[in-house]
Amino acid sequence: MTKSIIFDMDGTLFQTNKILEISLEETFEYLRVKEGWEGRTPVEEYRKIMGVPLSVVWENLLPSYSNQIRLDVNDFFHERLIENIYKGNGALYPNVENTFTYLKNSGYTVYIASNGLPEYLSAIVDYYKLNRWLTDVYSIQQIESKEKSELVRTLIQKCNITGGAMVGDRISDIQAAKLNGLLAVGCNFDFAQADELEQADIVINDIFELRGIFS
Repeated sequence: MTKSIIFDMDGTLFQTNKILEISLEETFEYLRVKEGWEGRTPVEEYRKIMGVPLSVVWENLLPSYSNQIRLDVNDFFHERLIENIYKGNGALYPNVENTFTYLKNSGYTVYIASNGLPEYLSAIVDYYKLNRWLTDVYSIQQIESKEKSELVRTLIQKCNITGGAMVGDRISDIQAAKLNGLLAVGCNFDFAQADELEQADIVINDIFELRGIFS
């Protein structure tokens, strides 16, 4: 049996909260100037839906705006996220690197399956040199449906994975694991919701705990 572990990125490996607010503030200042947005930046509203594809984010945050404006805003936000990654404003969660080293040394293959866009994921992988441990990275942009469970299924099929786990912080990660016959490991981190984590097979409070689970 192939020993493989698939990780979500945002809120699981990468502390997205460290660049989320500043990038969102920059984006809504752009929207205020260009489109006359009034009111505060909806940071908390974004936190509640963190983990969904960005197209869904803007449908929720900008319901009265045209699709073209949403696309423009999405592009601007995406650029700000990447810029803040390379400025060093983000961070991996504690113990990600030593846990990845342990998993690789123990014979596990490590993948990422994320709702993030390819350029964004590449920036994180590049800045933190995650290719030292990763076998491959899959973005939601690679599939038409934009469903996390289908993305994981695509990864499993292409990489001939016969068993393992999915590690993530949101219900989409847990469902992707269960629908694809993987162990569902829920991360009780920044964006996690208690009612969603109840559906996981195992819940961790630190990535380091994976060493005990996959010993």
